[in-house]
Amino acid sequence: MARYTKSILQPRDIIYINYFQIELFIQEISHLIKRLLIQTIRRPSSLLSGIIQPLLWLILFGGLFQNAPVSLFTIETKYGQFLSCGIIIFTSFTGSLNSGLPLIFDREFGFLNRLLVSPMTSKDNLLISSSFFMIGITMFQTLIIMIFSLGIFNYSIQINQIYIFFIITLLITSSISNLSIGLAFILPGHIEFLAFTLLINLPMLFSSTALAPLSFMPYWLQVLANLNPLTYAIESIRFISTTNQWYYSSPVIKTLWFNLSLLQIILFLSVISTISFTSIKTIISNKLE
Repeated sequence: MARYTKSILQPRDIIYINYFQIELFIQEISHLIKRLLIQTIRRPSSLLSGIIQPLLWLILFGGLFQNAPVSLFTIETKYGQFLSCGIIIFTSFTGSLNSGLPLIFDREFGFLNRLLVSPMTSKDNLLISSSFFMIGITMFQTLIIMIFSLGIFNYSIQINQIYIFFIITLLITSSISNLSIGLAFILPGHIEFLAFTLLINLPMLFSSTALAPLSFMPYWLQVLANLNPLTYAIESIRFISTTNQWYYSSPVIKTLWFNLSLLQIILFLSVISTISFTSIKTIISNKLE
């Protein structure tokens, strides 16, 4: 009779990493980002419009309420400083909302099909490269608006506030960029995509605290503002830019249902960004199969 020896599975002492696959991944991502960068350099209209539009809001709308009483909107903050924090987040929102536009044009021109049949290590590189590129472009636009805001309204910012600005803006940009890229695979064409962005742009602005605080709104609009993620990002930046001494446990916003601290808002925005990435990744994978 044949004897059967029992095999015992044991964990490896050394885990080998395929550095060749990592090198290919970095190479594919860098080349896809380089292609998008060349397109932006050749057609810089989208980049410039993402800077000019928030500047117009900042200058014209801020000038409209320049002589308004300070206590009309806030107690200690002038309206220009109050508005600039909302426009900074609105800049990142509008810039990241157009993230899926290059992919839609690639779909319509047939170049996306060439990318899909190419021997890439993973089709997820399309999502990752587009997200990285639009996050970089949007952060650049937001930085310019931030510099203009500091110059126009003459309020100082501390070094320990800059990285909070960066983290909150990055979380909003990444979540909206993933949503926009997912819509690029779902919607039929660029006309529907542009119609969607025009339809959602201003309602997201007016249903947040970018232009007025929660106490200034009617009850039904306060409910919408509490459901708007831009509200929490705006209030966080507004809090740290107008408060000399702040902590992560400091209360930032008092909503209709609960109060949130700065750390809780950062965790909340991180969860939204993670959910958006994983859900859009699943949608794109099902679309490409």
